[in-house]
Amino acid sequence: MNKGSRPDISLEYTSSIPKVFFDTIKIGIIKSNLIAMFAGLSLALYVFDASILANIVPIILSVIGSSLIIGAAGVFNNLYDRDIDAIMERTKTRPTVTGRVDTKTGLILGIAITVIGGVMLYIASPSAAVFGILGLLLYVFPYTMWTKRTTVYNTEVGSLSGAVPPLIGWAAISPELGHYEIWALVVTMLLWQMPHFYGIAIRRFDEYKAAGVPMLPVVKGIRRTYIQTNVYLVLLLFSSFLFWPMSPFIAIVAFLVSLAWLILSVATFDKKETKKWSHKMFIFSINHITIIFLVIIAYSLIAPLIK
Repeated sequence: MNKGSRPDISLEYTSSIPKVFFDTIKIGIIKSNLIAMFAGLSLALYVFDASILANIVPIILSVIGSSLIIGAAGVFNNLYDRDIDAIMERTKTRPTVTGRVDTKTGLILGIAITVIGGVMLYIASPSAAVFGILGLLLYVFPYTMWTKRTTVYNTEVGSLSGAVPPLIGWAAISPELGHYEIWALVVTMLLWQMPHFYGIAIRRFDEYKAAGVPMLPVVKGIRRTYIQTNVYLVLLLFSSFLFWPMSPFIAIVAFLVSLAWLILSVATFDKKETKKWSHKMFIFSINHITIIFLVIIAYSLIAPLIK
């Protein structure tokens, strides 16, 4: 190769560095969790009749701090799961698997952004920092390092850390947790995660089986997963009414999208085409929770303006 082409190689390598970084911290997971965090934050602004401008500093710090803490959890998860990630098609190109990010670099990155994120959350609110670190610890230890590889209830355990982001957002505005609004959102997050991740588990059934990860459909079968999915969807449906004291509108929206999800599950299930069914369930799950988050955020920010 002639010398004139060498800068192109360097440019290509350099330009891929951001992608390596974002893949290592799992940028997609950060984005989705930030919406949940902001939903909790918006609820707190509404409940405590707090001004956005008066709280702009803790809001900014909580957004950045949460991003870093969630990213750190992703880094530690990627490092620990390198062996099974190398087997699974969707994860085998992760930087921690290919060697673009080695163990030392990954640990330095994970620890650094944990400390920086934790400090930023602490400045925003000590209780926000507590929830941020709690969410990270729940994701790394009970989920990643223990139950993910040992039990079909790994999804339930993982849902605990997945329900923490709204608490971080709420705590950034106020440490008072004796309000039903935030717990309605936390319960919704807990219940939503099971049918969401069961859909992924069926879609990636062969990969999880090859990697030896005891996901529910791999160990207990598709039929059991289908039944359990519907049980959680029914619970999710009834949990919609937890929002009623705050806003009948939010409760009705949550009820309708949850009902639509349950109908989709029952009406489209075909034991001969389970992967197609699981793909529909996965796509709808994303739309479901996004709609609820956006409605909560919009209501919390707009309702005080029209009182």
